[in-house]
Amino acid sequence: MTDAPKRTPLYDLHVELGGKMVDFAGWEMPVQYPLGIMGEHKQCREKAALFDVGHMGQVILMGENVGEKLESLCPQAYATLKEGKARYGFFTNTDGGIMDDLIVSNAGDHYFVVVNAALRHQDIPHMKANLGGVEVTEIFDRALVAVQGPKAEEVVGGLCPAARDLKFMETAIAEIKGVECRISRLGYTGEDGYEISIPDDNAIEITRAFLAHEDCEPAGLGARDSLRLEAGLCLYGNDIDQTTSPIEASLGWAIQKRRKEEGGFPGAERVQKELDEGPSRRLVGIKPEGRAPARQGVEIQCKEGNTIGHITSGGFGPTVGGPIAMGYVAKGHGEPGETVNLIIRRKPQPAQIVALPFVTQNYKR
Repeated sequence: MTDAPKRTPLYDLHVELGGKMVDFAGWEMPVQYPLGIMGEHKQCREKAALFDVGHMGQVILMGENVGEKLESLCPQAYATLKEGKARYGFFTNTDGGIMDDLIVSNAGDHYFVVVNAALRHQDIPHMKANLGGVEVTEIFDRALVAVQGPKAEEVVGGLCPAARDLKFMETAIAEIKGVECRISRLGYTGEDGYEISIPDDNAIEITRAFLAHEDCEPAGLGARDSLRLEAGLCLYGNDIDQTTSPIEASLGWAIQKRRKEEGGFPGAERVQKELDEGPSRRLVGIKPEGRAPARQGVEIQCKEGNTIGHITSGGFGPTVGGPIAMGYVAKGHGEPGETVNLIIRRKPQPAQIVALPFVTQNYKR
C-alpha cells in the first residue's frame, strides 16, 4: 500500500481558492487555479504571484564551523558566507554528479538550508552522516511560501517594511502581522521576490493577507515550471540528476574559485577535469521554430542527421510567445545560432540553439 500524499499547512486554502490538486513528490499540491497556467504565468511576470513551496525540506544546522564542514559536501563558499546572506549550491556525489541543489543561508547562530521535496529523505541522512559535530534538524512546523514578481516588494513590504531593505540573496527574521517569520529575497521564477518561512498556525492567515493585495494571485506548479524554464533555471530530476556534473549543467559559476583549484569535495576529480578539458556534453537553450513544444526525452539531431543529445525540459513559454526547451548536446555542438532538428512524433522539426535565459532575470541586486 502506498502512503497517502502529504499536505502542506495551506492545503485547505488551496481547495477553497479552486486549486486543482495533484500528487507531486508525495505531496498534494495545486497544479493551477481558475486563472489558469497562462494567466498565473503572466501574473508573475507583470505583477505578483504566490506559490506554496511548503513541500520543500527546511533544515537547521547548529554547531561549530558549520559553513566549513558544509564545504566538504558542497563546492560552494559557505565558510565565508556572511550573516544574513544566502547562496545557491548543490551536494555532489563521489562521481561528481549532482545529488541535489539547495539554498543555504547564514542565519547567525545557525545555518538554514532548503532542499528539494523529493530528496529530503536522502539529503538529511547525508548531512547527519557527514557533518561531524553539527546538529541537523529538519523542521516540520513551518510553511514556506514564495511571493514572486515585479510587485512582490509591494505585496510583502506592505505587511513587512523590513522586507523592502533586503537585496537579492539576503535573509532576515522579521514580523508579519505580529508573527516572527524568516524572509529571504530569492526564488525560482527569474523575477524579484521572496520566500517566507511561516509558523504553521499562522500560515493561512498570513497567506490570505498577501493575497488580499490587488496585485497578488495564487499560482501553481504549472506556472512555476514555465517560469523557471523561461528563466533558464534547472529543475532537479529533469535537467540535473545524480549523473549530471555541475560543469555539464553550466553551473560552474556556483563553484567557488578555491574549490575549483583545490578540490576537497565529493567527485572533485571529475569536476576539475571537466573544468580543464570541457565536458562531453552541455546544457543549452533550444527554440523550436514551429509551434509544437518539445518535451523531455525528445531526440536532438545535428543537420547531418546524427543524434547529439536529448531535451530535458520543454514546453510553451508564455512570455516568449512560443515553445522553448533545454537539453544536453554533445561536445562540439551548442553554440548559439546552431540549427538542429528535434525528432517530434518521428518527424524532424527545425530548432535553433539559443543563449539562456530566454527572458531577462529581474533580481533586485
